[in-house]
Amino acid sequence: MSDIVVGLDIGTSNVRVVIGEHDENEKLHIIGVGTAPSTGLRSGVIVNIEATMKAVTAAIYDAELMSGHEVNSCFVGIGSTQVDSLNSKGQVSVSNKSREIGQNDINRVIECASNIAIPLDRQVLHVVPQMYTVENSVDIVEKTKDPTNMLGSRLYVDVHIITATTTTMQNIITCASRSGYTVDGIMLKTLATAQSVLTEEEKELGSILIDMGGGSTDVIVIADGAPICTASVPFGGLLVTNDISVVRGVSTETAETIKISQGCCWADLVSDNEEVLIQRNGRAESIPRSEICQIIQPRVGEIFEMIKEKVYSSIGNRRLSGNVVLVGGGAKMSGVIELASAIFGTQSVRIGMSSKISGLSDEYRSPDFTTAIGLVVANSDVLSKGNIKRNGKDYGSDKSGFLQKFINFFKEMF
Repeated sequence: MSDIVVGLDIGTSNVRVVIGEHDENEKLHIIGVGTAPSTGLRSGVIVNIEATMKAVTAAIYDAELMSGHEVNSCFVGIGSTQVDSLNSKGQVSVSNKSREIGQNDINRVIECASNIAIPLDRQVLHVVPQMYTVENSVDIVEKTKDPTNMLGSRLYVDVHIITATTTTMQNIITCASRSGYTVDGIMLKTLATAQSVLTEEEKELGSILIDMGGGSTDVIVIADGAPICTASVPFGGLLVTNDISVVRGVSTETAETIKISQGCCWADLVSDNEEVLIQRNGRAESIPRSEICQIIQPRVGEIFEMIKEKVYSSIGNRRLSGNVVLVGGGAKMSGVIELASAIFGTQSVRIGMSSKISGLSDEYRSPDFTTAIGLVVANSDVLSKGNIKRNGKDYGSDKSGFLQKFINFFKEMF
C-alpha cells in the first residue's frame, strides 16, 4: 500500500487537495498542495458533476506536481445541510463468563446504539462513542472512555451518530471515480478539521468549531473528547459577496475582490478616513470602507446567531469551557474574532490553523486549508495499518471495515 494519504476538500468556492507522506520514522509530512476554483456546488452540495470533476482533477494535478507522486485514491470531506446527527444509547450484557469486557462486547454495544431508524434516503456516516458505563453485579457504576478488560455485568455506551444523504455521498464518489480516483473514505469535514486544529485541552473542556465556507457554515461541538453536536446552515461567504454586489451595484467578481481585500465585519476596526476603490460601470469610484463593513457585519453576525441557536438548542444547559475556533475562508476576514466574541459572549475565540504537521509553508498554514489537512491527519495512521475497504461504496454501513476504523480511531485519539 502507498505511504501517501490524500485529503480532498470539495468546497463551494474552491476545491483543495493535500498530500501527506510518512517518512522513515513514520512521521507525517505535507508534500503536496493543490487548489482550483469550484463552480459545481451550491450551498455546499454538488449540483454539477462535470464542473466539479474538472475542479477536482485540476486541484489534484497541482498537488501531484508539487509532491512528485501520482494520486490514485483520496479521503473526501462531506458537510453542509446534507449532513445530520443525533445522540443515541446502547446497552448489552457482558458475554464473557469471567465478566471481563472484551472487544466483542464493545462492538455489540455500539451496534446496539447504532440500531436506530433513519430515513431511507440517508446513510450512517460515522458512529462515534462518547462515553461507556460499566455496571457490575452489586450495581456499582463506573464511567470510562475505554472499558476494555474492565469487570462488569452490563455495558452501556453513549454515541454520536452522523448521517448523510445517500445522493450526496454517491455524487462525491461519482465525481472522484469519473475523475480517475478511488475514494478511500468519506469523513465529516468538521470532524476531520478538529483533528488538525483543536488541542486535547479544547476537546476535553468543550469547544465549538465553526467552518465558515463559501456556500455553508458548518459547526461541531466537541466535549469530553468526543463530538456532542454537529450542525450546518446553508449560508456562507458567497451570501456576503452577493450582498455587496447588490447594495453597491457591482459585479459579483468585483464584490468578491472587495470582500477579500477590504472586507471587515467589526465596525470598531475601521477608521473614518479609510476609503475603498471600486470599479463600477467602467469607472473607478472611492467609497468609505465603513460602508462595506455596514454591509458585511450584519450578515456575518446573522450567520453566527443561527449557528449559536442550533448549538445551544442541541446541547441544552451543558457548560462549554473551551474555545470558539473559527476556520474556513471566512475566518480570514478582519474583525471576525471580535464579532464572534460578541455573539457567543466569550473572549475565548481564536482562528484555527493546522500547526500539528510539518512540511507546510505559511501560504497553506491557513484556516481555509484546515479541512484538507485534517483529512490527511485523521486518516494517516489508519491508512498505514491497511484496514481501509477500497470498494468506493457503503462506507457507513461497513461495521467491520470503515465504521470500525472510526471506532478504533476515536478510542485511540480521545
